[in-house]
Amino acid sequence: MEISIGLWIDHRKTVVVTVKGKKQETMTIKSNVEKQPRRQEGKSTGAPDGTRMNPADDIRERGFTEHLHGYYEKVVAQLRQADSILVFGPGEAKGELIKLMVKEKLSDRLVGVETADKMTASQITEKVCQYYQARR
Repeated sequence: MEISIGLWIDHRKTVVVTVKGKKQETMTIKSNVEKQPRRQEGKSTGAPDGTRMNPADDIRERGFTEHLHGYYEKVVAQLRQADSILVFGPGEAKGELIKLMVKEKLSDRLVGVETADKMTASQITEKVCQYYQARR
């Protein structure tokens, strides 16, 4: 039986809908990251001249990127079983996931990439089911 997966993704969570025949299952994978780190104001060193130290922005950014990579790995683990994959969502996460899919040799299963705003889990499930019904 063919396994089709559609997923909505952003940096905070992924909703994965797996369609097997007439049955579908939905699961959510959370990244546990709130926002991309921003440059913070430096903290006073206590020096008499009032100098400030800024934490290294590249260290925070690297940590954020590594955290997201682990998140994308969890998503890719769910995609390995799929015969066809639809990816949609609002931002950069789609492209970042697809780069990992290429590296993991899953990109040949990719049947569509779409931009979509925030959606509820039921809206995501409906979109995935309609997409695959239209392809049959």
